[in-house]
Amino acid sequence: MTSATTMTAALAPVHREQLMTLAREVSYAAGSRMFEEGRRADRFWIVRTGTVALDLHVPGRRPAVIETLGHGELIGWSWHYPPYLWHLGAEATSPVRAWEFDAEAVRAMCVADPEIGRAVAVWVGRVVAQRLHACRVRLLDIYAPYGAGDLL
Repeated sequence: MTSATTMTAALAPVHREQLMTLAREVSYAAGSRMFEEGRRADRFWIVRTGTVALDLHVPGRRPAVIETLGHGELIGWSWHYPPYLWHLGAEATSPVRAWEFDAEAVRAMCVADPEIGRAVAVWVGRVVAQRLHACRVRLLDIYAPYGAGDLL
């Protein structure tokens, strides 16, 4: 978990309060699929308790777990960028309680208030960068020959 990508670290209190007006409490049992790669991204979540594995479909293999998310982490960024399709899949690896947000309502809030719109865009951009890095590291773990060297 990268603290710079949690909602608490990324958003000012006033922006968190605005965003939380759109939150709905949800829960998922361990083993539940939250979303599938390639399907419509119409919501996102902030983990309250539990853990969620982000995975990538690998033909002929089990999905590769890219990252495991926990308390305060954003689940899903594809809702923020057209064409609004999930780039990864997600599964609850333990019982999960989360705040769920309707993507269309959040996007409308961001358009109506450019200040929160910018804050959310920067936050989601940081999450995307961190997830792409995690994906690269994980895929190198899986496919690179032994001793392929450091990333940097």
